[in-house]
Amino acid sequence: MRILVLDTIHGGTELARSLNQQGHTVEMVDVYRGRDGISSADAAGRDYDLLVAPVHLDPSYHLFREIPAPSCTHHQAARWILGRNTPSPFVEITGARGKTTTAHALAYVMNGPGILHTSRGTVRYPDKMLISRSGITPSALVGPANLAYETNGWCVAEVSLGFCGAGDIGILTSAEDYRFSSGKKSAVLEKLRSGGQMEKILAAPGIPERWNTLPVESIARVEDDTCRYGYGGISGKFSSALLRLTPYRLPLALAAAAACLLGIDPAGLATFPPVEGRLALRWERGIPVVDDSNSGTGAATVREAVNYARGVAGPERPVTLVIGKEDGAICEGFPEKDIRNVISYADPGSIILVGEAYRGMDLPDREVSFCRTLEEGRNLALRNAGNGCVVLAVKTWR
Repeated sequence: MRILVLDTIHGGTELARSLNQQGHTVEMVDVYRGRDGISSADAAGRDYDLLVAPVHLDPSYHLFREIPAPSCTHHQAARWILGRNTPSPFVEITGARGKTTTAHALAYVMNGPGILHTSRGTVRYPDKMLISRSGITPSALVGPANLAYETNGWCVAEVSLGFCGAGDIGILTSAEDYRFSSGKKSAVLEKLRSGGQMEKILAAPGIPERWNTLPVESIARVEDDTCRYGYGGISGKFSSALLRLTPYRLPLALAAAAACLLGIDPAGLATFPPVEGRLALRWERGIPVVDDSNSGTGAATVREAVNYARGVAGPERPVTLVIGKEDGAICEGFPEKDIRNVISYADPGSIILVGEAYRGMDLPDREVSFCRTLEEGRNLALRNAGNGCVVLAVKTWR
């Protein structure tokens, strides 16, 4: 087939390479920068059998009209590339919040060898060896899934903006919706559409019901620090202090429910530890440090981190707040108005802003320092914290 892959910077280059290796003739158009591949004008004058486009591309993009060929998404192309040689069990996880924590929690109770693929990297189990870091675009799913299949192991994987549809089950971690693709698509509805051919989608509360959605609360429910679960002959409960923390409550319930669907008793989640950058508490030089720096960091999670830090350190100890977004880390920003709201809520003793975008931010009557990276901010905070505590709230990939 003659295939045109649109978008080279969100995994399109990797998809083109895989399709070429399968014997197809593949060309690419860099729809956002116009640097790589051929120009859109050249592509418009050529014939193709298939267009492969990302779900976030504007549906009115001119090549969709000018090239008389069917199109599929990057997600669908990844499933096509994988073919029938997929691992089992294979769980795909998507959603606006909680993907990484849910994936780590589910991997924690999986049996035997397997591959965990998240925004923190691709990790081989049971030895937990980091293999690579490749992001969570649809194309990035291909390598981990192939590796899991070759080793006869399971695969638990994050995917951005939808399901590829190659998994045994999908998990949709959040009902949080937003418009994308030039405002023409709903993120939640697109994710549900992408999983339309999957047997089951385990859905967070608030997700619209579809023929294959299964509400998490029909299997697992959390009350205080206890999760009770029951499905298919598996039932029980586990308790964990993490269940009192908002960023962990739903992910642990989703992981417990998914384990039940896979025939695994999730009681072991009682000892699941915090994930780095997801409200993980460490003591450094006698100073409590609550780390909430990850790709999903936002005003709500930072407020939770501040409350957690004050609960550990005591309300009288001052908070040093390290907040912002590392330059070039991820596309989604940390709006200045949200940062101001967090600062107003937290009333920190000192503030360290991370990222050049915030260097000119005016915060009257506040002690403010500036750093380029999370690590620089962390080191400065530890030097200046005194008898206080530190909250790390920098939006970044980890």
